[in-house]
Amino acid sequence: MSTGGRFNFDDGGSYCGGWDEGKAHGHGICTGPKGQGEYCGSWARGFELLGVYTWPSGNTFQGTWAQGKRHGLGVENKGRWVYRGEWSQGFKGRYGLRESTGASGKYEGTWHNGLQDGYGTETYSDGGKGHGGTGPGVWTREAWSRREACSTKGGLGGWGVGGISLVND
Repeated sequence: MSTGGRFNFDDGGSYCGGWDEGKAHGHGICTGPKGQGEYCGSWARGFELLGVYTWPSGNTFQGTWAQGKRHGLGVENKGRWVYRGEWSQGFKGRYGLRESTGASGKYEGTWHNGLQDGYGTETYSDGGKGHGGTGPGVWTREAWSRREACSTKGGLGGWGVGGISLVND
């Protein structure tokens, strides 16, 4: 039998919404200690299912969850970057688009464990593009020379080289 109500955690956080067998179920809002961080959305047997999480920093994730981790499709707004795509076990996974909110820099392609991995296209703030993958000899020569020039001058605006993220967010 489903019920609803409010539960206040010992650390100051709270949950207000549907319950079933002593677990969050249905629609509800959970806030962290002192109101820091909030998840609003659907719950299934104590786990987030579909909704929006807002961190104390203001970063957000809107999408699907599985067993307490981002999983499926979602949109993450983090600092000056937005990622739209697939998630796997809490990490950016398989395919997605990450782009700057203040410049034209972006990467669209494959991901693995939260990092650019495999094949994709990077568009740089000057309009140039790099095509290929993150392994040695996979990116085109033009792309590698542009990547090296940008990484030594700090001009990538936070993009990674060889699957290593240079983002400070």
